[in-house]
Amino acid sequence: MKAKFVAPMIISKPVNDYVLKTGFTESKAAEGLRLATANHPYGIMMGDPAEAALFKVLLPSIGAKRVIEVGVFTGYTTLIMAEALGPEGKVFALDVSDEFPSIGKPFWKQGGVEDRIDLQIAPAKESMQKMLDDGLQGTIDFAFIDADKTGYRDYYEMLLKLVRKNGIIAIDNVLWHGKVMDESVTDDDTVALRTLNAFVQTDERVEHVLLPIADGVTLVRVK
Repeated sequence: MKAKFVAPMIISKPVNDYVLKTGFTESKAAEGLRLATANHPYGIMMGDPAEAALFKVLLPSIGAKRVIEVGVFTGYTTLIMAEALGPEGKVFALDVSDEFPSIGKPFWKQGGVEDRIDLQIAPAKESMQKMLDDGLQGTIDFAFIDADKTGYRDYYEMLLKLVRKNGIIAIDNVLWHGKVMDESVTDDDTVALRTLNAFVQTDERVEHVLLPIADGVTLVRVK
């Protein structure tokens, strides 16, 4: 399946093409990884470049130095965030397999950010629990969830412990190709995302906004 930036799901293709042309800039390394991922059989799993560019603007504005990424795929968004953090930053990139991140590693090196990326191959809940055990509670500035949809709620709860006050959690795919709006769609992934969206709306621990870009992304500020 083609990457979302090739075949957009929410906005029209002419709008998407204009955004790709004028909406952001990216390094040669990021462009190379994006194009390398575009026609991968699972290319649809790649983070949208406009969404990644949003993070690139956002991270320096909140002074972010520590980021957790739940779900890496080929590491395009990982690369963009590592660039945004600067040389003292660290992205804790969590994935269950090294297969897809291996595609991105040469581009991380090309971009000069490989030392800013701590790739941890294990179930994300195990990795985050170890972070909590190691005393990292309340020390993370930004987190991005883009992994198995039925696990989102557990990841969200663990990240609320790890992310500092006024830090941000970004939750990807919250519109899920428009399926979350259709109550007749009841597969596990759709129900998990629909339920999480409703939960976040009433969660008094946070402030949030759901943005209709890419496949929908919710930004959550921890109070």
